[in-house]
Amino acid sequence: MSTHSTQQDLPTETFTWGSIKWGVTADRFPGAPITVGEVVINPTKGHDVHTHPESDEVLHVIEGEGVQTVGDSGEFRVSAGDSIYIPRGTEHSTFNTGWRQLRLLAVYSPGGAEEALREAPDYQVLSPGAAPVWERAD
Repeated sequence: MSTHSTQQDLPTETFTWGSIKWGVTADRFPGAPITVGEVVINPTKGHDVHTHPESDEVLHVIEGEGVQTVGDSGEFRVSAGDSIYIPRGTEHSTFNTGWRQLRLLAVYSPGGAEEALREAPDYQVLSPGAAPVWERAD
């Protein structure tokens, strides 16, 4: 039974705002009760307000800076080292305010919330080893 994943072996899910690599999912590790992945949000980008009705989420900022919303708490600044807890069913969003990529570790408990992202109109999946290409704005 495999118990570890490597970045080069994982597909990359891309969106207009950035990308995600899911390192731990129930698909990859049958019976895994959580989902863990690295989220990259590009400068001046963010994702729409959304919820995860069946999962709590924890975000840990690895690198960069941005603004976060969680429910009625208003908008607050986040930067490397910060952790955010988002209870299931709570509206939230993340936006990159810095010049570098905003890198987050995302954890869903229980896992499975990542499956809804595949329904996004801008969703694309790249094969393992393929790097996303971001075009420069004029």
